[in-house]
Order: sequence, then structure tokens, then C-alpha cells
Amino acid sequence: MEPAFLFGTVGNPLSTPPKPGGTIGGIQRIRELGLEALELAWVRSVRVSEATCRQIREAAAAAGVALSVHAPYFINLNAQDRAGYQASKDRLMAAARAGYQAGAPDIVFHPGAYQGARPERAYETVRRRLQEIVEELRAEGVAVTLRPETMGKSALFGTLEEVIQLARDVPGVLPCLDFAHLHARAGNGSFNSYEEFARALQQVAAGLGPRGLETLHIHLSGIAYTRKGERHHLVLQEADLRYEELLQALIDLGGRGRILCESPNLEEDALLLQATYRRLLERRAPAPRP
Repeated sequence: MEPAFLFGTVGNPLSTPPKPGGTIGGIQRIRELGLEALELAWVRSVRVSEATCRQIREAAAAAGVALSVHAPYFINLNAQDRAGYQASKDRLMAAARAGYQAGAPDIVFHPGAYQGARPERAYETVRRRLQEIVEELRAEGVAVTLRPETMGKSALFGTLEEVIQLARDVPGVLPCLDFAHLHARAGNGSFNSYEEFARALQQVAAGLGPRGLETLHIHLSGIAYTRKGERHHLVLQEADLRYEELLQALIDLGGRGRILCESPNLEEDALLLQATYRRLLERRAPAPRP
């Protein structure tokens, strides 16, 4: 059975050599490791020239590595003041423009925080502003998919339902599903079984139709959490996330797309996820005819 997911890392593999280094070196190292995807971790700022973007695009095309972008962390589309929103908008649009030039059509971002607002009111603010950003990018010819990420703390905007609804309401938007965040968000150890993973994927399919499961963009890692939610990422083997059950649910429900690792050991866990997925896939495949 043909694998339906590309596996990779968020940020350059830790084993990327210093020369040539940078994103070009990261792309080359991804291919050497037998991985297939790299998310450019522009999480502090976007400072990349058009010439560098062209080099990134060409290197990824030559290596057969699929690219995406993680936009800066400091984005809050529910900012209460206009200046705060404008700064967030500028960061997201900069990531989208540079990502498009670099051949990375999927732009992942943290959508914001409730900041005391009711979730329904925060949703309307985020939706309206995201619609504005999408329209401006389209007017510029920047053809990217913006992917609001599910978040790991209850104070942050980004439940599974919210990111699905944004994708329903705003053309050009699809979710980034961080299953470690979803596990940590409740703070009680829930969202950690085959049944819960399968229900979440069924929600995606019900909300977005076939494209929802055919274009999945997934972040995955181990995670430490408290009753208030996420604390920090962990290596998979040091965490309680039942990632094998998640991979089985993805296979059983026909998911396709990318799975990008954010564990502290990056490529080691990315390779573990890839190997586990392939083993499960082989077990499911029908026996060859005699």
C-alpha cells in the first residue's frame, strides 16, 4: 500500500551540517535522512530576501522535499488594540509572501488568545481579520493556504472546532492539526486514544468534506502538560501520547498529507513516526496473490 503521508521536521534537522548550513543544508539533510518534508521555522521573524527564497525553492524542487512555513509566534488576530492587530497582520503576511516565493504554499500560524473575550466573540474577530488578510494576499497574487493551528492551552484560541469552522468560513484556509496540543489542552490526559483520534478526524471530514482528510497538515511530538494545558514538547518515548493509535486512525480513515515532528530530537522522532506508520501500513496491506 502506497504511503499517503510525507514525514519531516519543523525546522532544520539537528544533524544538519554547518556547511552549507541554513535552509539549503536543512533541505539536503532531510533528503539524506529519507524524510520528505520540511517546515521552515520562521518563528521569530521573517528576514529572507527574494534571492534566498528562489534558492530555497530550487533546492527543494531538486531534492523532492515538500516545504511549508511556520509563521512567527507573535501573532494574535484577536488583539484588542489596532496596533497589535496590525503588527500581527504584517508578520503573517510577510510569512505568506516569502513562503510563496520559496515554494512553500502552506503557512502555519498561531491564531491568538481569547484575552478575556467570550470564545464566540473572539471567533468573529479572528474570522473577520483572517478574511481581510486572505483577500489582500489574493489581490497580490500570493496563492497560499493559511493554516491556523490547534493550540495546547485553554486560554488560547484554537480548539479543533474553531479551526475547522475557520476553514469552512474563509476560503483559502485549512487547519493545522497539532495532536500533541489537543492532548494537552484539556489538561486531564484525555484526547489520547484511537477512538478520540478517530472522532476528531471524522469531525474534520464532516466539516470540510473529502478535502479535509486529503490535505491534512499535522504537527506531532511528545508533550508535557498540567491542568492548565501545554508546558513544553517532549521526545515521544518520554511522553504519554499514544502516537501509534493516532497513526492507525489516520490509516483507517484514509488520511493523506504531511506529518511534521516538533519533538526536541526532531529527526529521530520524525523517523520513528515514519517507520511506525509504514509498519502499520504494511500490516494492513492485502497479502500478494500466489
